[in-house]
Amino acid sequence: MHTGFKRFSRYTVIGFSTFMLDLSLLWVMVSFCKIYYLHAVAASFLVAVSLNYFLSRQWVFKGSGRAPFWGYLYFLKTALAGSALTVFLMWALTAVTNGPYLVIRIAVAVLVGTGNYLANLYLNFRVAGNAL
Repeated sequence: MHTGFKRFSRYTVIGFSTFMLDLSLLWVMVSFCKIYYLHAVAASFLVAVSLNYFLSRQWVFKGSGRAPFWGYLYFLKTALAGSALTVFLMWALTAVTNGPYLVIRIAVAVLVGTGNYLANLYLNFRVAGNAL
């Protein structure tokens, strides 16, 4: 299997799993804890993306050119940018469409998740073109 496809497939599995955690946390925070949905989006995203880092470092981006501590800091920079973009898109799309926040969150995840993968592949872990 091509290295890039294998890496992206693994990232997708981890991303989907941590996204399910993200959605679950979002739903619990909004439905049961009565936290404003945009605040809950940011919090659930950051929890899920932190778990995503540790799993991705072990399974997707082996052989990273960065030490774990520095890699996590770079990952958090990418995650914070992703979180800001996620909150903005959630706000904009719910205001324009008045659609259900969970459905909109799924659409936003596809866009932001793809951007996060590319940023991590090329900028953070610096493993683009390396074998798994």
